[in-house]
Amino acid sequence: MMNGILNVYKPQNISSNSVVVKIKKVLGINKVGHTGTLDPLACGVLPICIGSATKISEYLIEKDKTYKVKLKFGILTDTYDFEGKILKQDFNFKIDEKKLNCILNNFVGEYEQIPPNFSAVKINGKRAYVLARAGESFEIKPRKVKIYSINNVDVTDDECCFIVKCSKGTYVRSLCKDIGEALGTYGTMSFLERIESGQFKKCNSINFENLCVENISQNLIKIDKVLNFPKLKVDNHEFLKLILNGVCVKNPKYIGDVVCGKYFLYYGEELKGICERKSDFLKVIKIF
Repeated sequence: MMNGILNVYKPQNISSNSVVVKIKKVLGINKVGHTGTLDPLACGVLPICIGSATKISEYLIEKDKTYKVKLKFGILTDTYDFEGKILKQDFNFKIDEKKLNCILNNFVGEYEQIPPNFSAVKINGKRAYVLARAGESFEIKPRKVKIYSINNVDVTDDECCFIVKCSKGTYVRSLCKDIGEALGTYGTMSFLERIESGQFKKCNSINFENLCVENISQNLIKIDKVLNFPKLKVDNHEFLKLILNGVCVKNPKYIGDVVCGKYFLYYGEELKGICERKSDFLKVIKIF
């Protein structure tokens, strides 16, 4: 069975789940999952975990993301992109590039962001987009996100293109709306391409259309190549049995030289899982 991470380039107009479904069909397996949804209108890098790699998706989801964005001024939709219904328009807005650059710089750093109503945020156990489609009233609380940089700004007429690097959980649609408001007008995202997700980059991705057993096999990245954990090699079978059975190992004979932190657990050359050394014990947290 294949185990590893595949860097797929998702095209526009298909869901992230469609990529997962196709890989499941191609490989004939069920243990496949993505590491952070890209909306159907968005394109770009979508890391896919296959086999035992599905157990590390939570670590990959936490990674920072980089996007290429197009923002159209003077329009507000209910989804904050052009998939939604137009709510407001400002036909008189003219871009002041100097003011725009100043405002973009002001967004760099941490800020409180409210996700769109049409989003996957959960409200009392239900997805916000489900409630929004049903016409229900609800409130989404602001959440702290971080914008690391906004670069390569290019302005044409009533549109602005830029590249933004941001933290996990940032809604670029909300960022576009917020930039528009800061300029005294409306802002709606007209294009989104994820060009980086953690260490996964567009230039190293495999096209969705080219997914086949051979291409997947050739481009699959091993689990221990995508997380920066040191290796902990075990050659004592008794120790291995204890830790794989979930025992918190405290015996200095086994863990005396192991400092606190997470490790890839190896028995010989075989990757067995991920373990973590706490203050006075070592415990497995993922078993492959």
